[in-house]
Amino acid sequence: MSDAPVFNIDPAAFHADPYPVLARLQQEVPIARVPELGATLFTRRDDIFEQEKRIDVFSSDQPDGLMTRLMGQNMMRKDGDSHQSERRASFAAFSPRTVRDHWTAAFRTAAQAILEDLAPRGEADLVRDYAMLLAGEALRVITGLTSMSAQEMDRCSQGMIDGIANYTGDAETEARCHAATALIDAHIDRMMANPDDTPEMGLLAVSQRAQLPEETIRANIKLAISGGQNEPRDVIAGTAWALLSHPDQLALIRAGTATWQDAFAEYARWIAPIGMSPREVARAATVRDVHFEPGERVFFMFGAANRDPAHFAEPERFDITRDTSAALTFGAGPHFCAGAAASRALISEVALPMLFERLEGLEIAGEVDFVGWAFRGPKRVPVRWQAR
Repeated sequence: MSDAPVFNIDPAAFHADPYPVLARLQQEVPIARVPELGATLFTRRDDIFEQEKRIDVFSSDQPDGLMTRLMGQNMMRKDGDSHQSERRASFAAFSPRTVRDHWTAAFRTAAQAILEDLAPRGEADLVRDYAMLLAGEALRVITGLTSMSAQEMDRCSQGMIDGIANYTGDAETEARCHAATALIDAHIDRMMANPDDTPEMGLLAVSQRAQLPEETIRANIKLAISGGQNEPRDVIAGTAWALLSHPDQLALIRAGTATWQDAFAEYARWIAPIGMSPREVARAATVRDVHFEPGERVFFMFGAANRDPAHFAEPERFDITRDTSAALTFGAGPHFCAGAAASRALISEVALPMLFERLEGLEIAGEVDFVGWAFRGPKRVPVRWQAR
């Protein structure tokens, strides 16, 4: 391991709420070796912004990493030309133009159907009954796996993200991840056998037209599901909770002095849905007097970066008027999230405005607990409204 100062954590407490520990690390030991995670953590925003781009030192190519072993080597776990060639080949499925011309209308149709079903009920769990379903419906068209249900998308996504964050090696968690990837492969097989049913601009069809190898296509579709389901799900439900819990902030949107996009950007800074990015040291290097050797594991802690007081005043406060341009919500450098345009459209143009417009008198109806550090979101968000 690196010769960084050692910092011990309680894994259970860190899973429940990583932010107190991350704040201490950022202030006291910004580059620290955490034995319980088997990695050296970077927690300051500027260090992460700079070092994440040094792919010759901190490589995304991790042959023995959890994501590669469990899901196949996707474009996120490649660097240089191999990463860029796959990114270009799949870009048509995620480009701002495709999002505008194809996906946004599909997002609206799905949201309207879900909300019309919910409206007469008067109460729901925003995670399970709205955000999960809408994120899943969006992924069905974006990936091209229209044979999958939204519930299957969510179950597979959760299985995979639990698997790739399973640094303690829990056997049941790994088994659920294998079951999830097997189900996705079965649906890919089904859609490949019925190409007329596959959306023309979906990731499957786009990748096939680019003549990517089949194992690459499968790995990249799993990547899209692992990130494209849980993160929008958690941000949709989490941002709604944040606005309902901070009525002064919601009032700014309703008065036209702030936007739904402002709320999305601030929530994702405040409670980062992706808390970290793992890297492997490719060659010996020294950063801030800490020496790294090849083969070591490094975590760039986006959740800490997004609360760095050097860039965000009172970082623990939810404030949709704040400048969030320094946040690393979608990463930085060559691995900047390919699905950023789709996420912004789904969340800030569709999910949030349609939710608050359709469900009159929407309010929180119970306790909301958040979990996770590699991926973080609410377990449930109980709400009620005036049924009609």
